[in-house]
Amino acid sequence: MNNFKKIGLTALAGSLVAFSATAGEMSVSGSFGATYSTTNGNVGSQNDTYDLQGANPDHTSGLGTDKDFSVSGSGELDNGWTFAGGTLLKDAMTLSSSSLSMTMGSLGTLMMGTGTGGNSTKYDVQTPTAYEEVDDGGAMSLSANYVGNFLDNNAIQYTSAAFDVPMADGMTATFDIEYAPQANDTATNDGGASANSTWDKGQSLGVTVEGNGVKVGIYGAERMTDSSVASVGDSFNGVAYVNYAYGPVVVGYSQSYHDVGFASASTVATTAKAVGVADGIFDAETYSIAYNVNDNLSVSYAEADDTFDAQSNVVGGTEIADVTMSMKSIQAAYSMGAMSIKAYRTETSNVEYKTNGGKLTVNEIAVGLAF
Repeated sequence: MNNFKKIGLTALAGSLVAFSATAGEMSVSGSFGATYSTTNGNVGSQNDTYDLQGANPDHTSGLGTDKDFSVSGSGELDNGWTFAGGTLLKDAMTLSSSSLSMTMGSLGTLMMGTGTGGNSTKYDVQTPTAYEEVDDGGAMSLSANYVGNFLDNNAIQYTSAAFDVPMADGMTATFDIEYAPQANDTATNDGGASANSTWDKGQSLGVTVEGNGVKVGIYGAERMTDSSVASVGDSFNGVAYVNYAYGPVVVGYSQSYHDVGFASASTVATTAKAVGVADGIFDAETYSIAYNVNDNLSVSYAEADDTFDAQSNVVGGTEIADVTMSMKSIQAAYSMGAMSIKAYRTETSNVEYKTNGGKLTVNEIAVGLAF
């Protein structure tokens, strides 16, 4: 061993005198997927006539591919704590997410990362499906999928260890906490700091209780605004869900609330709205049922209604009608070892929360291989 290696190992041993670690393990995995998708509707032209010349953009079809490449590692400290980290790369080897977590036994788990989705991914639209969430094939994402998304980057997440619920035999609970010193959803490099923005700190709290076939989750997130921005107030959003499994059947219901905190003029019913940009309040509810036919085949049906309320019902003001964007999705999935075949048909009406938004139907068949 040369002197440089001796110096490096001596310094490392000194820094880990309290929590030395055994040799960690690294692993590499990946997946490949191919899809065939078609769309049909009247969103662009406001008529259902199929244009053989391709002038109607709502009648399309295409073949697509998806490649994932994941590198992960894990290890254990002398005190029994474990750590794990990983990086997921998507097509063109672009970074999708990366994270590092430390599990401290009965003290719970701490995690930091980029593009992880944060703790909100354990709560948003958590109703059972055979393939994807109901809005995966929708014209756009439901507002429920934006709950807590401002804590996706530049935040630290904590999850407690599971503990028994008093006076509820067979039920356990966990809770999740997040905090970001500046909740603008911007990732920062090592040693960096977020640039000044409209938003200040953000935080969230979630609780999950499960057992005896029941699973219930409640989650709320908020972020504070820079007080110098007169047209923006504090943002709050939350979601709650309940799932019940009876044999091979699972039914679920979810409801979310999203107030972006903007105080701009109300948006009319025929104007497109974007969650996180439009003023007003989004209120979504989803319910679904999934059936595991056998160990390989499952099917599901889901519906979602996402209502935009312009909050314009003021005395002497002009009332702006609420607009509900609705989705329906039927799905199926079949697996055989490392290979899976999945499909859905999803219909969206009042696209972009517009009363004249039209309808869009998306059909998809996907073949996946994991290695």
